[in-house]
Amino acid sequence: MNSHPSERVQKMEISATLAMAAKARELKNEGKDIIGLSLGEPDFTIPEFIKDSAKQAIDENYNSYSPVDGYADLKQAIALKFKRDNGLTYGLDQIVVSTGAKQSLYNVAMAIINPGDEVILPAPYWVSYRDIVKLAEGVPVEVKTTIDADFKMTPEQLRAAITDKTRMLWFSSPCNPSGSFYHQSELEALAEVLNDHPNIIVVSDEIYEHINFSNESHASIASIPSLYDRVVTVNGVSKAFAMTGWRIGYIGAPAWIAKACNKLQGQVTSGANAIAQRAVITALEAPVSKIDYMIEAFHQRRDLVLKLLGAIPGFKLNVPEGAFYVFPDISEYFGKTLRGKTINNASDFSLYLLEEASVATVTGEAFGDSNCVRISYAASEDSLKEAIRRISEALS
Repeated sequence: MNSHPSERVQKMEISATLAMAAKARELKNEGKDIIGLSLGEPDFTIPEFIKDSAKQAIDENYNSYSPVDGYADLKQAIALKFKRDNGLTYGLDQIVVSTGAKQSLYNVAMAIINPGDEVILPAPYWVSYRDIVKLAEGVPVEVKTTIDADFKMTPEQLRAAITDKTRMLWFSSPCNPSGSFYHQSELEALAEVLNDHPNIIVVSDEIYEHINFSNESHASIASIPSLYDRVVTVNGVSKAFAMTGWRIGYIGAPAWIAKACNKLQGQVTSGANAIAQRAVITALEAPVSKIDYMIEAFHQRRDLVLKLLGAIPGFKLNVPEGAFYVFPDISEYFGKTLRGKTINNASDFSLYLLEEASVATVTGEAFGDSNCVRISYAASEDSLKEAIRRISEALS
């Protein structure tokens, strides 16, 4: 009997964020006091008004299969949200609701990429982009950005990466893992390059849009008129509304892409969870000011973490303008031996912090940057202070 999984699964990487979270859980179960700063999961509870709406949906017997692409009134709420927050006009035939933004991204990849198509990924990129592209038999083309440029791709870098095989550009703003935020002027500069290549589809992952500490409002690349017809705007409720486990994501896209995603989803998962969809209508219809308290808390935590990490020698930091991560360059530690352990790369560094400081982080190698580690500050201020005290002690 051939007891091996398919080659495609064998070639896949395991999600590094989920692997580190599992390792941290394992150590916790053994009685170790692990502080987890590896997952991109807000530590807030879901706002009560959203919970109430889910309870109401249960009482109203929303227990049948939902339409594959989402309830019409949810899609209407998404269309109004796109208009209100992003200045984007999407018809209901341009919106598809999925089981999390991760499924939205997977749908788009499978619906558009043909074998050998190249997909440009500004690095660092979210951990799953690369493997989703490879699953769709595409070729990831990594464009290395630098901490000095706030981990943002320049128009020159984009132009140099484009070949006659380029099919897509994927990026997130604010970015996971770096917290980088592309301003309107920066997106317009990238658009000038893309205007010369009309066949390239852009996937803009905007799941962190509301967690923005800059002086500028969030900018969506689809709002640039010359690009609107070839941008897929991906979003969801996991981050801003602390609804990670509810698994609702969605896209606004050209109708032909939405139709293809709907067709694919119909054979894979069908419609997303009915109760979660009803709750998301309530979340999206509420004014964004309802979640200001979370965003203010993240802003304070970012400043705290930058201050505390900045006092540790060997941490090179920039100031991220969004999301809830810092992505320090820790390459100064490479080649050093601490407590009998030699640190050769970011993975060694991350493992060292887990074993010697009992703090879980994620290696930057998972995100396409081998000099950095990702530290999530979606944790209480007390946990963050204690975690960084431990890190400082383990590295001294």
